This record gives sequence, structure tokens and C-alpha cells, in this order.
Amino acid sequence: MAGGTGMRTQLSIGELIIHLRGQHGLTQYELADQLAGVSGNDAVTREEVSRWERGKRIPGPYWRTWLSEVLGCPSERWESAALAARRSRRIPVQRRQNAG
Repeated sequence: MAGGTGMRTQLSIGELIIHLRGQHGLTQYELADQLAGVSGNDAVTREEVSRWERGKRIPGPYWRTWLSEVLGCPSERWESAALAARRSRRIPVQRRQNAG
């Protein structure tokens, strides 16, 4: 709960990946390797995991499915985290538009 207001702060997808990866004791390399293993798709790399965590990219539904499996988090939580990341990307743009 944030600020004692009773509202729960929604993690962005990058924050969620960092949190769950830490709980599982995985490096970015290890997470990428596990994602490649379960999906059969070696297109994911440590660099891509880093982009997700830094909010430079939001993993699409395909990778969110595999993140859910590898990190043991319900798909609904991934969807809400992706939405939170999209919303946080819009805020700076809206502020710039209102300032000008």
C-alpha cells in the first residue's frame, strides 16, 4: 500500500520482472536462457531482458506467456503490469504537451 492511502501501487512490467527474477535468484542471462528453453525460441537475449526491465520495451503477449511460466506469476498480473508500463510511458508526453 502506498502512502497509507489504501491504494496499492501497481508495478510496471519491468519492475515485476526485476522483482520476480530476484526472488528466483536468476541473472538476466539465466532468465533469457530459461525463456529460450521453455519457448523453443532463442530470440530472447540478456539484452532484451534488460530492455524490458528498464522500460525501453514492453514484452508482447507471446513473451508474457513464457514469463508467466518461468517466473510463476499469473498471466493477469503480467497484463496489468504491461498496462501500467504503457500508462507510465504516456505521462511524460502528456506533461510536455501541457507545458507547451
